[in-house]
This record gives sequence, C-alpha cells and structure tokens, in this order.
Amino acid sequence: MQTPALSFKEELKSAQLIVINAFKENHKAEQLLHDLCRNVDQQLSKIWRHFEFPKEAALVAVGGYGRGELFPYSDVDVLILLQERPDAALREKLEKLVQLFWDIGLDIGHSIRTIDECLQESAADITVQTSLLEARLVTGSRKLFKEMQQRYTEALHPQKFFQEKLLELQQRHVKYEDTPYSLEPNCKESPGGLRDLQVILWVAKAASLGNSWRELAERGLITDVEARQLKRNERAFKDIRIRLHIYAGRREDRLIFDVQTAIAETFGFKTTESRRASEHLMQRYYWAAKAVTQLNTVLLQNIEAVLFPQPSVPRPINEHFNEVNGFIDIARDDTFEANPSTILEVFLAMARHGELKGMTARTLRALWHARLLIDAEFRHDIFNRSLFLQILQSPQGITHALRRMNQMSILGRYLPNFRRIIGQMQHDLFHAYTVDQHILMVVRNLRRFTMPEHAHEYPFCSQLMANFNQPWVLYIAALFHDIAKGRGGDHSILGMADAKKFCYDHGLSKANTELIIFLVQNHLTMSHVAQKQDLSDPDVIQNFANIVKDERHLTALYLLTVSDIRGTSPKVWNAWKGKLLEDLYRMALRVLGGEAPSKDRELKNRQEDALKALRLYGLAPDAHEKFWQQLDVAYFLRHDASDIAWQTRALHDRIDSQTPVVKCRLSPIGEGLQITVYVKDQPDLFARICNYFDGKNFGILDAKIHTSKNGYALDTFLVIEPAFANNYRDIINLIEHELTEILTRQTPLSPPNRGRLSRMSRTFPIVPTVDLRPDDRGQYYLLSISANDRNGLLYAVANILTKYKINLHTAKIMTLGERVEDVFIVDGQALQGARSQIQFETDLLDALRI
Repeated sequence: MQTPALSFKEELKSAQLIVINAFKENHKAEQLLHDLCRNVDQQLSKIWRHFEFPKEAALVAVGGYGRGELFPYSDVDVLILLQERPDAALREKLEKLVQLFWDIGLDIGHSIRTIDECLQESAADITVQTSLLEARLVTGSRKLFKEMQQRYTEALHPQKFFQEKLLELQQRHVKYEDTPYSLEPNCKESPGGLRDLQVILWVAKAASLGNSWRELAERGLITDVEARQLKRNERAFKDIRIRLHIYAGRREDRLIFDVQTAIAETFGFKTTESRRASEHLMQRYYWAAKAVTQLNTVLLQNIEAVLFPQPSVPRPINEHFNEVNGFIDIARDDTFEANPSTILEVFLAMARHGELKGMTARTLRALWHARLLIDAEFRHDIFNRSLFLQILQSPQGITHALRRMNQMSILGRYLPNFRRIIGQMQHDLFHAYTVDQHILMVVRNLRRFTMPEHAHEYPFCSQLMANFNQPWVLYIAALFHDIAKGRGGDHSILGMADAKKFCYDHGLSKANTELIIFLVQNHLTMSHVAQKQDLSDPDVIQNFANIVKDERHLTALYLLTVSDIRGTSPKVWNAWKGKLLEDLYRMALRVLGGEAPSKDRELKNRQEDALKALRLYGLAPDAHEKFWQQLDVAYFLRHDASDIAWQTRALHDRIDSQTPVVKCRLSPIGEGLQITVYVKDQPDLFARICNYFDGKNFGILDAKIHTSKNGYALDTFLVIEPAFANNYRDIINLIEHELTEILTRQTPLSPPNRGRLSRMSRTFPIVPTVDLRPDDRGQYYLLSISANDRNGLLYAVANILTKYKINLHTAKIMTLGERVEDVFIVDGQALQGARSQIQFETDLLDALRI
C-alpha cells in the first residue's frame, strides 16, 4: 500500500507532466503557469485536510505562487497563518506538514506566523511586505485571511513602499551592471526583465492604481498601445523562462551560452551560414528588454507623480522645451511631430543643461512614438546633421545623450548601420557586451579621459586628452570602429566606408575625415603590435611609427586603443597591457620626434637610469660591473631600468651561485608579482617553473627568458592572482622558498594536466592554431599560438618546447577573456628540417586541444 507522501507525489508529478506536455504542443505560457499553480493548490489542500488543522488556521500562498503563477521548477512560497502561537502538539503537526510538502517534491519556502508577526516582519523587511502584497488563500480559515489582508492594507504606506522598491530595483540593476545587454542575461532579474515588470505592478497595486497593464491604461498611466506592448513582452519573458526550466530540468533563469542555441531552436530559429540560431533569439530578447526599460521609466515617473504630487510650474528652456521639477518637458504635445528636428534638439538641450535629471514621462512617450519620423529625408537635412555633431561636441553629457538616444531607438534610426548591431552578440570569448553596448562603452571611456574627477584612473591618458584638440573626433571614430561587425569580411575595412560617408555627409574637414578613417581602419593595430611583437626591436618601433605618421595620429590611436580594450570586458584589461601600450606610445613618439631608433642609445639610457637607481640602494659604484659583463645587449633592451637595478642588487654578489636564486616583489606596474629566477641553465627550466605556477593557479602575464654568458638562466615572470592583494609579504616568502626547493630537487616533471575548459569556452570552442615562422634575419622563430584558455595550458606548451630541446628567448602571454594568444620567440636550430617542424607543430596542436 502506498504511503500518503508517495501518492501525493505521484499525483503532483503526473499533473505537472501533463501541463508541460501540453505547453510543448500549444506554447501557451499563461495557461501553463496557471495550471501548474492550480495543481499545487489541489495537492496542498488535500494534504492540509489530511492533517485536520484547527479551523482558525489558514494556508496562504505568497510571492509568485500567491500571484497565481508557477513556473515548472520555481519554489513554492507559503504562509501558515495562525490565530495564536502554536502549542507543542500543533508545532509537531506543522513540522510534519512541512516535511510532507518537501517529500512530495515541492521546493517549499515556508513561514509560520500570526497576523501580528506578519505585520511586524512586513514592517521590517520589504521582501516580506512584497510577498504578502500578493497573498492568496489556498485553504483554511477565510475569516483569518481576510483579517490579515485588512490589517496589512491599513499598515501599508504606498509612498514608503514605492521608495524602497525603487531603491531595491536600482541595487539589482547595479548588480547586473546596469545593462539589459549582458551576453548571458538573467531573464528574471536583469534590467529590462521580468522582475522590472513585477516591480511596476507591485507599486501600482500598493498605491491602488491597478493590478494589471489594462487597469494601468484605464487610469491613464500608460496608453493602450503601451499596455499591449508590456503584456506582449511580459509573455515573451515568461515563455523563455518556462523553456529554460523545462530544458534544464531545474530552476534556471539565466540565458547562459550553454542553453541559448537549444532554447532558440524550441522557438523555431535555425542556424544559418551568417547567424547562429541563438543570435536570432538573443537579439529579440534585447529588443524586448530595451522596450521594457523604456516603458518602465515612463511608468515609474507617472506613478511617482501620483504618489508625490508636486506643483508643475514650467520654466522655459527655449521655444520647444520647458524645465518641470528638474526634468525637461516638451512645450506642446505635438512638439516632435510639428518640428522633427526637435527629436535631436531635446538630447542637445539635455547635454547643455547638466542640472536636468532626465525627461518627463510625457516627453519620453512622445519621443518614443516620434522615432519613426527619422527617415532618409530627416537624415539628409543639413540642420539635423549639425545638431548631431553639436551633441558630440558638447562639453558635457555626451555619453548620457548617446545612451538615451540608443535606449529610445533614436541613434539607430539616425545611423541605420548602428541599428543593425543593436543587440548583436559577439562570440569572440572576450567581449562581455553586445556590439552596440561595447561601442557606447568605448565612447564613455574616451569621455572619462576628459573629466578631472576621473583623472586618477588613467593619468597619462587624461594628460594626453587634455592636450588633444577636438576630442569629439575620437567619439566619432569610436562610434564606427565596430559598426560593421557581423556583416562578414573585415569589419575594420567595412567600417571605414561607413565612417567616410558619415564624415562627408556631415561636412567634416579633410584632416578630421582622414584621422577618423585611419582610426577605424587601424583600431586593432596598436594592441597587436604592443602585445604580439618585440618592442625591444627598433625595426618594430620604426614600422609602427611609419603607420601612425605623426603625433596626433599616434595619440588618437593610443587613446582609442586603451578605451577599446577597457570596453570589452572587466577581465580583459590589466596593468601589464597598459604598460605595453604606454611603452609603445613613448617609443614611437621619440621616433616621430626625429630620434632614430637605436639599440646603442636605448642601451646607454637604460644602463644610466639603472645606475642611478642602484646608487639609491647604497651599492658600491662598481658593484654592478661583474654581473653586467655576463649580460648581452638583448637583456638590457628587454628589461626596464628599474628591473635591471632590482636584479643587479639581488644578484651582483651571487653570479656563480651553485643553488637557485629566486627573488620576488610587488610588480612596479601596480598589479601582480614580479619573480626572477637565476639558476644554471637546464633544458626543462621553463617547463618546471610553469608547472609550479600552474599548481598555484597563478596567471602568467609576461615571461622574459635570458641566458647569461656564464651559462645561467635569468628568467623574469609577471604573475597575477587575486590573493596577492592580501598578505603579499607571506606570499612572496612562500614563492621564494617553494620555487627554490623545486628547482634544487630536480624531481621528474609531472605530465601536463589537461585542465577543464570554462563553461563559456566549452560552448564556443575555438580551433587551436599554431603559426611558426622565422624572423627577418632568420636568427629566431616567432611562435604564435591561439587556443581556449585553461589551467595548465602554458605548462603543456613548455613541455613540448622541452621535448624538442627548443630554447625560449621571450614569451608574451596574452589572455583575452576566455582565449589566449601567446607569442614566443625561440631558437630555430632544432627546427631546421621540415619534418621536425611539422612534427613539432602537430604535437603542439595536440597539447592545445582538450
């Protein structure tokens, strides 16, 4: 005979399966939500009757379950409402009740309270107050439930509730980076998602303004069209969330890369040669989230106006706009229709009047509906073109203006090619935003270089920007640098054509047009040279200087490059990349100033600067000589003067040390640790050191490998790890001790551990590549590899180098989000034969694969 728990569980599971199968056939989201809720109501009511609770008790649904909606794997929040605190017998029965809820397979969130306790908790916690707002009687005492509702309503303060929910919304948006355009959004919690819609309905209900979009429209808070649009987008988000739950077989609200294609295919999207199925889905998601964000702004303003009425005394800004309580407002309802140029003028007015907090709901709504007035004739109008340039040339508010224009679909209407990349995903493993959001992020970064309050972030960039004439030229270059993404072909070349047409249409000077086209075409050049080429080679610097031609082009490209890298993802930028770019800038600037690149001059300068630093250490004037005699020109050209002085101080009296010397310090660039290893050279040294770093989960940003004239390896590494910020002295001591021990013992190397790929890399694997080619002089080989990042990758590469007895001279380790692009300069003697080279590349490719 079945136990009650098993019987209830089978009934519930069977009913749930019927509902889910019906949804797979009819795709009616609302029906599924209500049917699942009704099934749970029935089972909980049966169980409640099974325990024969006192008539004065009630089982109340709260939260989403109270709203009458239940997603396939959502938790079920219930309140067990009692007239008074339970005695021991009742408490034991309640514990059995809750346990049975769990036993039948429900993810129960429960509370057991009297009415007084409910009100007390509600007053102290806005989350509890919100859940009780949607309370619904499942079974039990209707009288007790009604009393609770009445007292709750009497205690509810709509204005206070509105303010707290608004703060809660703002905090949640910050948590999700204030953008609905994350590549892996949470369809429930991200800005523009389901939770934003629920907040509107909560505050409206608390203020007795309505319980649905239709009722809000009847109160005049939104139009009928807007109500239908909100209902349509709400249904779309619910549909996505349902499919996520069903596909995952658990509660899952994130549209992570792993599931996007599968969810897209359930909607009927197909992968084509030009676009993935997931891209179709996500672009639709972003457009819906964008619309929700727009309408939520209007609704929140309208509800706030009802709850906090203020005398609205218009103060004229110009003939088209007024200031009302800190917001810009249209002078007439038909302002935009009567004079379409005011569509751009309103953003220019916002930029010029920094005291304005935003636009009134009336203005936002009118602007949203007027966006369709931006057509070919509008775009060809000389006055409108002048207005758009004035927005970019404003002394303040440019970033806000562009973001508002994008949010209101104005920017995409004015720049049709920009509209094509709105909501477009980037599957390159290091961009964290859609293309349009990345572009606006780059503009923001450039703008911050002009603001004194941000000068501490990147002082050198701020200094250069302060002396850069017409910085708005850089903003235009930023708008177009990635505008051709997703069209096929080289987006830098395609973007050049768009930029050239824009400059011509808007009457820019020949010089500014040429600079913008140059920046769009070469926006990846500086990062490529800095991160992949040998900056100690004078020819590299000369070739780069030949590309930029003059200081203005160099400065513009440097500022755009820094802003571009910083605008990809918080994970991509680091101080080491910043140093490489700044070093390249300074070296190229000297060449452009007429100083021919010279190894002899650079060698002399670095040695003199190192000697100045050594004098501060109190070393004897000739203390460095014996050590320096063992070093060649390449060493001095590859190391900064501060590094040379530090290593000289540590090693000048240990030149012939019979034991390994390991020295570690905080990196002078302000991030990570710098580690120097000095030991008799050995074939597997690089692999041994990488093995140690991998074991510690250290990220290696840079490696300089040098062999002295007396046969010692002098290797320098820059490594990072979040824990370095805490107790760095202990970590430094630990590294020096452990690495010395490992290099002294010379134990056999362990086989490389094929570390697991990250979730994102598994979803978007890239084909590993190996490129091996001799340099111009044939002295060294340049080895470039590209692969998905994973723990142990560098050690695997080092093992292959050891296997083929290939000497490593330098390594540039570049991590771009989930992808690595490493460049090594190696001796080519072991690879002279074609067969050897092919076998080496084959083994290396195998090591890069999972």
